[in-house]
Amino acid sequence: MVNESGVLDEALERLHATGPEFQGWLSNHAPMVVETLVRHGHAESVHRWLERYRDRLDEAPRPYERVTVTGWRGALGDHRRLADWTDFFRRETAERPWREVLAVWWPRLLPGISGAATHPVIRVGHVARTLLDDGETTPRRTELAHALGYWAARHATLPEDLRCTPAPARAPGALDRVRAVEQDGGIRDRLARITELPGWPDGPSAGPGAARERLTELVRATTHRYATHAHGSPVMLVHAATAPNAVLRTLPALPRDLWEPSLRAAWAAAAAVTAAYAPTRPGPAHGTDCTSAEEVFARAAAHGDAHTVKFADTALDVGDARALRAAVRSVELIEPPD
Repeated sequence: MVNESGVLDEALERLHATGPEFQGWLSNHAPMVVETLVRHGHAESVHRWLERYRDRLDEAPRPYERVTVTGWRGALGDHRRLADWTDFFRRETAERPWREVLAVWWPRLLPGISGAATHPVIRVGHVARTLLDDGETTPRRTELAHALGYWAARHATLPEDLRCTPAPARAPGALDRVRAVEQDGGIRDRLARITELPGWPDGPSAGPGAARERLTELVRATTHRYATHAHGSPVMLVHAATAPNAVLRTLPALPRDLWEPSLRAAWAAAAAVTAAYAPTRPGPAHGTDCTSAEEVFARAAAHGDAHTVKFADTALDVGDARALRAAVRSVELIEPPD
């Protein structure tokens, strides 16, 4: 019997000697993937997957200038401070309960949710799930420090003059109202071109419970939408679903007064990724039916690409047949790793 908790912690310790990015700015998906594989009963494949992935990874970045409690604002969004931010959060999570640290820093980091193509918040969502569901260990607490440090260093807001346009009351209709930007360049170029997004959800505050329901609806809508729109960019459009799902997973660790701002930030991230990579028109709802969620995840794990694994994880959270077909669509569209 595989000691799944031990496999995860061992993998995280191994990965903490590597940087959060490679080849300049591509995100290191390994901490998120190993958490997902263990979560869905594939712990025995974790080290084999890491062996295939490790050649992509860079060494951990070197310190540049220490981040302090009083001077953190000047370091926010400074990619040179990746190591400094991680060291800062190591100290914070060593001195205080992790949920307390998260409650302080979540609202500070939330406006920069789109930074690094939303990967930092997704990484936070994976480790928050483990801490909430499976308990605290030193490697998991350290992983939270790495995830928050990555977010702080790559913190990037959407254009300040962004205009909100009217939106339908439901998430699928709001996504249909997102206007695509010019489809060239990297994600940073594309996000900078966004001038407007639908103002969903609109209307008066409905409280934390309603915020959680709407966030759940958003995750479902973006997951379903992948089946008909993924041909626009099979890899990048995964994040339109996995980013809001990371926020949804983190909600139980946060004070309830942060749930509504979290919903709005998750919507902004999902809508921005949609604007950046939306195809000219939707296609038919592709995706072969599978007999079970377990079969869907097994196909994604066997495929091996980090995005197919993480998207299947979100599809299993949604849990309905349309979501599972969307997960299979990602396996069909995304090139398997070498």
